Amino acid sequence: RKDANKTILQMRLSKPSQEVLNLLEENDYDIEDDILIQRTITDQGKSSMKINNQPATLSFVRQIVSKMVDVHSQMDTYQLMDPNVQLDLLDRFANCEALKNEVKNLYQIYAHASNELKKAQDETLSDELAHLLFGKSFPLDLGDIAGNLNITDITDTDGIILRHGCDPIIKRIERDDDKIPQNEDVLITCYRSYAHPQEGVIIYKIAYKDKTLVYATDKESYLGGDKKLANFARGCNIIIHDAQYTTEDYLNPFVPKQGYGHSTFDMAIECQKQVGAEKLIFFHFDPTYDDNKLNIIKEHYSALENVQLAYEGLEIEL
Repeated sequence: RKDANKTILQMRLSKPSQEVLNLLEENDYDIEDDILIQRTITDQGKSSMKINNQPATLSFVRQIVSKMVDVHSQMDTYQLMDPNVQLDLLDRFANCEALKNEVKNLYQIYAHASNELKKAQDETLSDELAHLLFGKSFPLDLGDIAGNLNITDITDTDGIILRHGCDPIIKRIERDDDKIPQNEDVLITCYRSYAHPQEGVIIYKIAYKDKTLVYATDKESYLGGDKKLANFARGCNIIIHDAQYTTEDYLNPFVPKQGYGHSTFDMAIECQKQVGAEKLIFFHFDPTYDDNKLNIIKEHYSALENVQLAYEGLEIEL
């Protein structure tokens, strides 16, 4: 219309195919019975596209429309030059539709996990505390706390030095010598293990002079042992290791615990052997294990030297 500052073109597509619905869902578009495609062109020559009132690119709109509208022309055969069409024809000829869908589903799972991992890596400890603790169960926000909170993000290549009369010192660990505490310093190092669902778990090592203690709970062991943990904890004096299940419970055919992110007592013993730890402390027992159950487990492993179950109030002097 003359003197109008923009024009709006709309197309409504009814009864979209399952392929189109899947494509929309994969790209986080709202799913409705009809698909409303809208293009707005301003008098400045700028244009924008929307699908169901959500921003979209022109190429994606073309992809959607091509699967729902057939436009016949003398150039129809040019579609055969499209690599995606060629791959689709090959898949159909080789009867690989089921395999293609399986790979597609696995890739979607992988892509989602990769995105979640990236978000977790980008999020700081302050963000995590503010979101999980203060935002859900505390009446104040993290920024409302009057105390002087010093929250610092560290990585696997950092160590924390506790020195008398000083604030904690963050030190970069570059050589083996950096892992040895100096004088009266206490050195804390760590690494992230992904042997636990969601975002993994942090394994800690505390060193003072020639004594070291490793805290490795909320983790599941691997077939043949956890090589990264073995290298990290090698030669420690004490390792406190996750031992949530007996082997029988872990391999229960009706309710197996594999993949839950927790180890068995036997896994912890195997880790102690690989690490060469002087003493092993079983820790993080299943909440359903009462004192009678734990006493039976304690008796079962009583023949082993330098192995014991943790209990409330346990103190060990290194």
